[in-house]
Amino acid sequence: MKTGKGLMKAAAFFAAAVMAAGIPFGSGTGFFSAAPLTAYAEETPESKENSSFYYEKYSDHIVISFPKSRTDSTLTIPSTIDGLPVTEIGIYAFQTCEFTSVTLPDTLKVIGKYSFGFCKNLTSITLPDSLEFIDLKAFEDCTSLREVNFPDKMVMTGEFSFLNTPWLDAQRQKDPMVIVNGALVDGQTLTGEVKIPSTVQYIAGSAFSGNEKITSIVVPSSVKQIKEGTFYRCSNLTSAELNGCTSIGHYAFGACNKLTDLKISGKLQNIELYGFVDNTATATITFYGSQSAWDQVEKPSDDAFLQRARMVFDESHQPEEEVIGDINKDGKCDAADAVLLQKWLIAEQGVVLADWKAGDMNKDNKLDARDLTLLKRTILS
Repeated sequence: MKTGKGLMKAAAFFAAAVMAAGIPFGSGTGFFSAAPLTAYAEETPESKENSSFYYEKYSDHIVISFPKSRTDSTLTIPSTIDGLPVTEIGIYAFQTCEFTSVTLPDTLKVIGKYSFGFCKNLTSITLPDSLEFIDLKAFEDCTSLREVNFPDKMVMTGEFSFLNTPWLDAQRQKDPMVIVNGALVDGQTLTGEVKIPSTVQYIAGSAFSGNEKITSIVVPSSVKQIKEGTFYRCSNLTSAELNGCTSIGHYAFGACNKLTDLKISGKLQNIELYGFVDNTATATITFYGSQSAWDQVEKPSDDAFLQRARMVFDESHQPEEEVIGDINKDGKCDAADAVLLQKWLIAEQGVVLADWKAGDMNKDNKLDARDLTLLKRTILS
């Protein structure tokens, strides 16, 4: 998403002020996340202000830059300014603010990098149905943030979006594989052999970064992209199976120096620069396709890890396609699954679910009305 020259200048000015004041920007290793779903045509916005905010005005939307006051106890972001929808909170916008509660508009699509970082008094936040993406370290070190209410749909998260928050600590206690509505947010505390369930459609960048306790990973065919830094510095990772993967991002398997067994989908289209940076392992790479198909994959020509690897081409192997929401096991997710789940939820006699876990859309190990809502949305989409 283009943020405009005016916003970048404002961000640079605020960043300089923060550094001069000795306020830390963040901690941990991270890589800038990819652009969110929403994209706008490139244009130079108009930098403006009202009684509450500095903001960037585009032809069709508004980006909030900074508040006029950083000491207010509450924050309410309007849905429109100057007759245009507020769709984005900009980089660093509310970092270090003192408010305890936030109200976000139902027009918001993107929460930008570092935007609520170090808001020590923020205790809870409700994310609107319109939200698509939470960027890099957006809520890092919000040390009182215990409640995060997500909408009943998948929201993509960037790297370390909830780093050092009580909310993330609590989710890890429930399940070290932190999954919210089909998005795997965090896998930092997982151990041993890990198989990601087919209900997952998206894995956040750096979700496993620095985890020295996982030894193998199986990624389902429902996940199409391995994002930036996903397994960076997973020093004891020996094998990875990427079913259905079409793209491997920057630093995705960097410094995974024990990675000797890598299986890749024949659907792979590209490997980004530095995808295997600082990886000293000598691996066997099994590509589920022909050598001709592998040669057509866009990849760096000088990648040492790929050059050392022993390539195996297996055109006969077809990874099982795991269909999210296919509770009647007919190979597809459709209205029949929704009807079946609804009958089961009202305890209609004789109703049997062939695969109840396929209907656990929010991965909380139970089936309820929330799963039915998510299933219907999946079918409609």
